[in-house]
Amino acid sequence: MEELLEWMDYIEDIRQEKKVRHKLKDIIVIVLFATLSNVDDWVEMEFFAHYHEEYLKKYIELKNGIPSHDTLCRVFGMLSPEVLQKLYQKWQELLNKDEGKALRKLICIDGKTMRSNKRKEGKPNHILTAWSREDGFSLGQKAVDEKSNEITAIPELLEKIRIKGQVVTIDAMGTQKEIAEKVRKKKGDYVLALKENQKTMYEDVRLFFCDEQEKEQLKKRGAYCKTIEKAHGQIEIREYYQTEQIGWLSQKKEWAGLKSIGMEEKTIKREGEEKKEYRYYISSLKEDEKLFSLAVRGHWSVESMHWHLDVTFKEDANTTLDKQAAENLNIIRKWCISILKMVEIFRPNLSMKKKRFVISMNPEEFLEQVLNF
Repeated sequence: MEELLEWMDYIEDIRQEKKVRHKLKDIIVIVLFATLSNVDDWVEMEFFAHYHEEYLKKYIELKNGIPSHDTLCRVFGMLSPEVLQKLYQKWQELLNKDEGKALRKLICIDGKTMRSNKRKEGKPNHILTAWSREDGFSLGQKAVDEKSNEITAIPELLEKIRIKGQVVTIDAMGTQKEIAEKVRKKKGDYVLALKENQKTMYEDVRLFFCDEQEKEQLKKRGAYCKTIEKAHGQIEIREYYQTEQIGWLSQKKEWAGLKSIGMEEKTIKREGEEKKEYRYYISSLKEDEKLFSLAVRGHWSVESMHWHLDVTFKEDANTTLDKQAAENLNIIRKWCISILKMVEIFRPNLSMKKKRFVISMNPEEFLEQVLNF
């Protein structure tokens, strides 16, 4: 933590120096520590800082006392999200500096709307995030006005992050030729969901996997794997099929690096009833049923992160209207998710929500454990 705090001293502060009463470092630390401690809005952050002022002085100066909630919000509205994201990334680099050669990882891209961040005639922030499944960490993000703008924003986000040698997963909104080309140009691989926004190819792939003989051939060839899980009073069976034999696919040449197609067949058994769901994919991966199934199943990690933003951190209830301040809070929450995923406090296997509650009971004790693990 000390190394990260030292690095904060070099963050550029665009405020007029003569008018600055509270260091940018102080404000970032207050917001980060408070958010870890089950605090979700600016007023509560001010209260938290007042109550734990002596503890905070262990890490920050607070030369002019505690900033007001208005100051916290205003400064976060001036802070560049790119700068805060770099600070978050610096923390990740410090954790991984002794990790050695990077393993192949999944980068899951998806967007989430901040529903309470909306003025009367405006639109709320929609944050597109590139989430590393293995690290539980946001590699980068981009704010757009609405979900439909993801198509143009995804290439811009891909440009900002390192994807060489990694596998990028995107839902059907991002299944676009330009996006596939961008991934391949940056020497990454992709697994893209197919839905009716690519109607002809979707139908071709769907019909291929409707052929039971083809599916049996894939099973015999080993281009198939199966998982069975029991959860929430039901049994979930997932079967994954993948094939490189797609010379018949008329659109193949139109998609950069397209090597295979795949399907997830999900069977849900509950109380004597059975339901099936089918999902289809195109990919630049060669036949590797384990990697393909990992990519398909692993995409849930970004959706899980979004769930935590809403349920654990109450993001959709936060009414910060300043879009830049709201985006910066979004980065802080993701940072907290990354931290809390990595630590055990009080007792094993606590949920993230319970971890925040435990920290709130005694921040001086538990923040030390969380920040210096």
